[in-house]
Amino acid sequence: MAGRFPQRPTAPARTPARATGHVPAPRTRSLPLPPGTDLALTLGPLRRGPADPAYRAARDGSFWRASRTPEGPGTLRITARNGTAEAHAWGEGAVWLLDRLPALLGAEDDPTAFAPRHKLLAAVHRRRPGLRLLRTGLVLESLIPSILEQKVTTDEAYRAWRLLVRTYGEPAPGPAPDGMHVMPDARAWSLIPSWEWHRAGVDDKRAATVLRVCRVARRMEEAADMDPADARGRLELIPGVGPWTSAEVVQRTHGAPDEVTTGDYHLPGIVGWALAGDRTTDDAAMLDLLAPYEGQRHRAARLILLSGRIPPRRAPRMTPGNIAAL
Repeated sequence: MAGRFPQRPTAPARTPARATGHVPAPRTRSLPLPPGTDLALTLGPLRRGPADPAYRAARDGSFWRASRTPEGPGTLRITARNGTAEAHAWGEGAVWLLDRLPALLGAEDDPTAFAPRHKLLAAVHRRRPGLRLLRTGLVLESLIPSILEQKVTTDEAYRAWRLLVRTYGEPAPGPAPDGMHVMPDARAWSLIPSWEWHRAGVDDKRAATVLRVCRVARRMEEAADMDPADARGRLELIPGVGPWTSAEVVQRTHGAPDEVTTGDYHLPGIVGWALAGDRTTDDAAMLDLLAPYEGQRHRAARLILLSGRIPPRRAPRMTPGNIAAL
């Protein structure tokens, strides 16, 4: 149960370097981008809502990411100019982030393997040639927010992630934009009291699942080096982590082009409407429609979502719950 551990003493607040006026020199790396790469499309799956404290798209065209790496917290800033990605990184995890920059920007992805067979997919593929499937190599960073997104509205999940990371995480290293935080480590997640989970709108079931994955955090992170199917099997050993959650994770951690999400409330109807004009499509029918794209089913689903072709609403939006009021 959440909050079963005694709360540890509060450590003295760490003053961000930018608040003291001293900004450490960043580590840097440059690499050529595949022609037409769109950083916004490629990095977009890392964004958990418009106020995600661990991700920021700045007005100057740069993208900021605050991560907890195996080496410690790190901040990454990426810009693209003239076909080249320029990256700056700060913090203990700076070297780790820069070493894995090519995979993050989709260097291990092969978009030419996708052959559209439907006119809608052909049109979107032509209009969005810059889509690359990223690979982060960080499991908990994708697993915990995916657990928070189980069976609630996206607004509820984004709010929970935002509140918990800002409260229990730590300020992002370096000159990151104000409000950016690195997510808590496994121990810090485990020490969040039950009432704080409720205050963030997280029910006991989801909170308990987060605690279970944090108990075996090292084993979870090992899944990043497995192939996607084995990684999903490892994640699904944890009670509360099912096919929906494991697919959402490996899509980000592995850049897995074929790991389509099943068990989603909206996706089958969107795919069915886009490819067959049928909004009542279920998971089995969705997989049948995506069968011609075997090996690239996740990419096909991404392109369908990017098309904007969704069935018209027939009912009001789901009313968010208020767990904090219970």
